Amino acid sequence: MGSNLGNREKNLKRALNYLEILPFKIIKYSKVYETEPWGFKSPNLFLNMALLGETSLSPWALIFEIKKIEVKMGRKPKKRKIYEDRIIDIDIIFYEDLIINSKSLIIPHPYMDKREFVILPSLELIPYWDNPFFKKTLKELCKDFKITKKTKNFRV
Repeated sequence: MGSNLGNREKNLKRALNYLEILPFKIIKYSKVYETEPWGFKSPNLFLNMALLGETSLSPWALIFEIKKIEVKMGRKPKKRKIYEDRIIDIDIIFYEDLIINSKSLIIPHPYMDKREFVILPSLELIPYWDNPFFKKTLKELCKDFKITKKTKNFRV
């Protein structure tokens, strides 16, 4: 999840609190990284983190609840079909070993292998997790790109 508007650290903490209200148990979470926006230009840097959790919710029920949290926190619908600044963005990157490609949900996340801000925090949590779609571990995916962005570690 990530935030690049308002009090970014507070936004991440609030999102964690909302997730814990769901039938979603946070097992562990990564450090928080400060990164440049991906896919658009903005002076607002993101704070990003990953978390590992357990839930009884199906992937579709979970994404439905996640979208409700984003709206509750003030996320506005996109004005255009491009990436924009946002108060909070929560994605499901993996859900067990499932591969889902539907109109409402794609798992694993379609761009996760191209995003340092997804790979690095996830690598902290499950480095040897073997993704059935990419047929590579996160550690192997990390080798597929050069890490060029500077990151700053924060705590939540």
